[in-house]
This record gives sequence, structure tokens and C-alpha cells, in this order.
Amino acid sequence: MQQRDMQPILIVEDSEDDFEATMRAFKRTNLRNPIRWAASGQEALDVLATMTPKPGLILLDLNMPGLDGRKTLEAIKSNVHWRKIPVVILTTSDDERDIEGCYTLGANTYVQKPVDLDGLFAAIQRLKEYWFEIAILPLED
Repeated sequence: MQQRDMQPILIVEDSEDDFEATMRAFKRTNLRNPIRWAASGQEALDVLATMTPKPGLILLDLNMPGLDGRKTLEAIKSNVHWRKIPVVILTTSDDERDIEGCYTLGANTYVQKPVDLDGLFAAIQRLKEYWFEIAILPLED
């Protein structure tokens, strides 16, 4: 098993239904990486502070109560220990201001969540192929 198969994925998503759907999509793609779930932006930052190894990828929802995805992204990318972790924004928003703002804050990819399950499965399959089969992720320092 390669090192990238062992890198955990952190999913930051306040909707348990959306998290479960994403998990089903990952299972369908045979992704072996361990998954951690944070139900809020603050929980994500708390998890990152103690998580070892650090995640190889963070999937981040934008619209969450409390510390939303934008502020969470800003905190991740301004932290010297976390800034190299690729962050994929996975959200329902296709607002140009959100897209522009997230890339300005350092998001690596912005994906609009498909509304149906088949679309979600297809999107997760492509994310898996890109981030875990094509891209080379940075190893932990």
C-alpha cells in the first residue's frame, strides 16, 4: 500500500446526510484512506491541531453555522503547519463571489455539489482519481 493510501481525508460538513452520502460515494470508489469527520469549522481546526498524521486532503463545505467554510479555509491556509494540505471546497454554491473568494484564500479546487446521488458519486470518483491517483500530495514534514 502506498503512503498516499494511508493519508487520512478530513471531511468538514455540518450535514450528517451529506457526510453519509459522501462516505457512500467514497466506498463505491474503493477509496481506502481513513476518513475523519468534523461537523463544523471549529471542530475541523480542533481536529487538525491534534490529528496525526495530518490529512492528505480536506473536503470543506462553505455554508456552515458558526465558523463557516470561508473562515475555516482562511485559518487552515494561514497556519504554517496546515497550509500545504490541499483543500477542496465541496459546496452547493455556484456564486462567483464564493468561487473567487475561496481561490483568493488558497483553496486548491472548488466543486459544486451535485444535487443527485449519481452526480455526487461521479464527482467523488473524479476527485479520488485526481487527488489520489494523478496528483502527488506533499508528505508530512
